[in-house]
Amino acid sequence: MPASRSITWPSLFTALMYAFMYFPIIVLGVYSFNDSRYSASWEGFSLRWYRALFSDRRLLSALQDSLTIAIVAVAISAVLGTLMAIGLARHRFRGKGLYRGVSYLPLIVPDIAIAVATLVFLASMAIPLSLGTIIAAHMVFCLAYIAVVVASRLQRLDPNLEEAALDLGATPTQALVKVLIPQLAPGILAGCLLAFVLSMDDLLISSFTAGGGANPLPIEIFSRVRTGVKPDINALSVVLILGSALLAGLAEYVRYWGDRQRQTP
Repeated sequence: MPASRSITWPSLFTALMYAFMYFPIIVLGVYSFNDSRYSASWEGFSLRWYRALFSDRRLLSALQDSLTIAIVAVAISAVLGTLMAIGLARHRFRGKGLYRGVSYLPLIVPDIAIAVATLVFLASMAIPLSLGTIIAAHMVFCLAYIAVVVASRLQRLDPNLEEAALDLGATPTQALVKVLIPQLAPGILAGCLLAFVLSMDDLLISSFTAGGGANPLPIEIFSRVRTGVKPDINALSVVLILGSALLAGLAEYVRYWGDRQRQTP
């Protein structure tokens, strides 16, 4: 068939959408190596903005705050989200459907609604805003994302393995720790990586719940780009994109490895 007939409207539309999404990222990456102070003109290749980025103490302090928030929120949410997914899958109790709907509600509620609701709750309880309030707010959506990923993994497991462990004399706790958790480990890790990226990327909830002593990276970036995007922010964006892509690739590899392990007799 002629080459012109192989190009269809859906494929052309898809190509245009991918170009619309990724072309700005390519431009941002190119201009992060621009020697000029301004992004409007190209003045030669340089790594000066990457050197400036890694010597900026304020940005590094904001990155440390974001890493602290993401790691603590994800670590606590991993435990609670895994137990919640197991409880919803393995046990029956009154109001289970309502509880499931409420637990997964942060996945569909807009971030601005969660941010305002959290701020109103903290103000009504006279809780001062701090790094801890950001962590608690991030746990709301991290918990839901991890629980969803773990629940999807749990649905593909063989429940007879747990029953066999119980029949062989294992306690419910031993069956959970030694049989179920190792099988859920790829799903737990994949959910943690997804929640970590979302926590690092969050701006709205962090800005509503941050106190005077906390300055996460998204808030710092937003405060700097109000007057225009500087080349050091371009460099920071490239680093964050590469880090996010690495975590996404790792999560996909863990999921693939988990599926292969499950299919291996």
